[in-house]
Amino acid sequence: MSNGWEESASAWIAAQGERGDFGREHVLDPVIMERVSGKLFERALDVGCGEGRFCRALKLKGIHVVGIDPTEELISHARQRDPDGDYRIGGAESLPFAAESFDLVVSYLTLLDIDDFRAALAEMTRVLKPGGTLLIANLNSFITSCSSGWITDQDGNCLYYPVDRYLEEFPEWVEWSGIRVKNWHRPLASYMKELLAQGLTLTFFDEPQPQSRDDPEREARYRRAPWFLVMEWRLPQNSP
Repeated sequence: MSNGWEESASAWIAAQGERGDFGREHVLDPVIMERVSGKLFERALDVGCGEGRFCRALKLKGIHVVGIDPTEELISHARQRDPDGDYRIGGAESLPFAAESFDLVVSYLTLLDIDDFRAALAEMTRVLKPGGTLLIANLNSFITSCSSGWITDQDGNCLYYPVDRYLEEFPEWVEWSGIRVKNWHRPLASYMKELLAQGLTLTFFDEPQPQSRDDPEREARYRRAPWFLVMEWRLPQNSP
């Protein structure tokens, strides 16, 4: 069964542009790029690279990047935008790379799209070099537990963001800007337990706030509810 990405690819490309949406540009990018800058990464894998925006950003840091995504139209667009780049069609659950191939693996808002996230995390760990970094950005589980969004009053003012079925794991279809895709809700504990089971060590965690003053109303909403999280995990040098 389709997860909606093939049907939504054109709308996604149009919505993202080169800078990404508000959440990427003003909330996640500043934190993630700070985690990457000055770390002397040589070879990175962007799992679920989509149209290649973040791959291009990493290339500007002098990192050799491989992008992989199962959606053919998104990979085709990435190749058009970056003809010298390395973009491949494939899924996170079975990465076509040898073990210990990358010193940086990035999952930038992709775990919520993956049906078998446990297999995907095992694969991301497998291709990571000892001492390497797995950098994850994801929707906060409080947010994915209720995709219907803010509860508002009769004037449209945001009252609160509801949380429901938090401890379950379930998919929901979400729609915006002509995009309709299947996203997974999972409690944060599901991700944490699996990452720890892979032998990874948590070295950074944040629920970032907007770093912009251009849209006060939107920024206020991002501060009222923890929309995103960023985690940095390291594979120990002595990992089996």
